[in-house]
Amino acid sequence: MNTLLQRLLAADAAPISYEEARELANHEDVEVRRALAQRDDMVPEILYFLAEDPDPVVRRAIADNSAAPSHADEILADDANLDVRLTLAQKIGALAPGLSDNEKDRVRRHTYQALARLARDQIPRVRAILSDTLKDLTNAPPELIRKLARDVEVAVSAPVLEFSPVLNDADLLAVIRDQPGTGRLSAIAKRAGLNAVVTDAIAATDDVTAISDMLTNHGAQIREETLDAIVDRARGVPEWQDPLVHLPRLHSDAARRLAMFVADNLVEALLLRKDLEPAVAVAVAEAVRKRLGGNVGEDALVDFGPNWREDLRAAYTTCLTKQAEGRLDESELAALMLHEGDTTAIAALGAMAGITPFAVAAAVNTGSPKGMVAMAWKAGLSPDFAVHLQIKLAKIPPDDVLEPTAEGDWPLAETAMEWQVEMFCEAESHRAL
Repeated sequence: MNTLLQRLLAADAAPISYEEARELANHEDVEVRRALAQRDDMVPEILYFLAEDPDPVVRRAIADNSAAPSHADEILADDANLDVRLTLAQKIGALAPGLSDNEKDRVRRHTYQALARLARDQIPRVRAILSDTLKDLTNAPPELIRKLARDVEVAVSAPVLEFSPVLNDADLLAVIRDQPGTGRLSAIAKRAGLNAVVTDAIAATDDVTAISDMLTNHGAQIREETLDAIVDRARGVPEWQDPLVHLPRLHSDAARRLAMFVADNLVEALLLRKDLEPAVAVAVAEAVRKRLGGNVGEDALVDFGPNWREDLRAAYTTCLTKQAEGRLDESELAALMLHEGDTTAIAALGAMAGITPFAVAAAVNTGSPKGMVAMAWKAGLSPDFAVHLQIKLAKIPPDDVLEPTAEGDWPLAETAMEWQVEMFCEAESHRAL
């Protein structure tokens, strides 16, 4: 018996005559019949006969055999054994669309009938395997793909909804209209090259997860009107805020409105985007100023004097000279704060930090503890002196002051302080010194 099996299974096995194959197909040993069913050099009649073998291991071998005739596959599509049908779904889904032209007329009817039966299988796993097998094929049967796309099980419908090139916009819109549900909507939202008519329909569903997936899909086409409507609702939907901020195409009004309410780290991401047009960057900076404490600008800064801008420019020029000569340090800055007033102290802090004094003035005016800590860090001052700046220069209440850590270190990470500095500088970058 072992010799017989070795002969049947050998890689260089000799051909078997039709008479011997008929005899082996009725052999009492199931392993012999399975070995025969695995061979791809059997005449179709033998494989068809084995498709009705009483043992499921033999029928499964036929289901996995690409040489099995299409009418054998049609029989196995209704097999009582789940493993047989699962194996057949994997094989037939891959083979059917690849039929050559001269084969299609003769074989397609049996093959597609087998596919249709598998698509109606009561076990979702069978249908899911079929869906996953057919999802990428451009020439898969359209009626079968549409059936799978409308399957009640998301595990079945999702693969073709997300990937199948056979589905068109009308098919997708029908699913959105008739079978809304997060799993199906999210699968559609992830499709490559999603058209605006479909993104409009997804946005109208108010499905939080699906819309988030759509925003993350940078190949999706989203009209400005649709994007504006999503931004309007995003204040109360944190899941949308990160993908909105990172959209590859973000018009100025959307960016400005997002800057008014998204988390600090997302405001940072907005300000640091390299693709923003200058007008958009200015719009975001203006929104940040409003968010930080009012309309910080030429008419909104605290009154340092009737000609404070000119005075600040002049003081800054003087402080730049002192800085170049090495005459600015914590002691000198403390003396300026005590004897020269806020304008000179702001100019000195800007010179020490190497930034525009108007960015320092904005941080002072908004009473931002983080902003003042960041300015002190940028200027090379100590964490302890940053407390002095917050209280004396920015008039921040003691309860709101950011103090050094127990180890005497900065209370913010360097990346956070760098962002604070960049934010105030960006907010003032369009104002000439």
